[in-house]
Amino acid sequence: MRHYWPDVLHSSQNRTQFWKHEWDKHGTCAATLEVLNSQKKYFGKALELYQHIDLNGRLLKAGIKPSSSYYKMTAIKEALTGFYGVTPKIQCLPPEEGEKAQTIGQIEICFTRELELVNCMEPEGESNPIQAHFKFGTSELSVCNDSLPTYYPSELQDHK
Repeated sequence: MRHYWPDVLHSSQNRTQFWKHEWDKHGTCAATLEVLNSQKKYFGKALELYQHIDLNGRLLKAGIKPSSSYYKMTAIKEALTGFYGVTPKIQCLPPEEGEKAQTIGQIEICFTRELELVNCMEPEGESNPIQAHFKFGTSELSVCNDSLPTYYPSELQDHK
């Protein structure tokens, strides 16, 4: 869990608080499905899907890698949508004072109740209540701005 599902926004020594939040917020909802009805099943399936989806590998194949370079958000979205066939939800931290680039904080890939890929971003005014979105969340992030340069970090450090 420390390797594949770290809390990149908070450098707390007590990582279990982050995972407790994930279970309380997302896991207990997902637990209505038999395949996810315990903490062990929920986190195990999340890690299995994470490895299967291989976001970093797919971005690397598109020439997008964690670095000090900036990327266009549209290029990141197009690379992921082109490969997976669905639209992810990419959330960023806004530029810090004096900076010009936003920083990717999380990329959500969403699934139906049958664990099939589905668009995370619905057109304005539309929703599908059958969708079960399994995501990693925090309130400090917001949907990335397509017009800002985007930094794709290997990990976030010293975020306040």
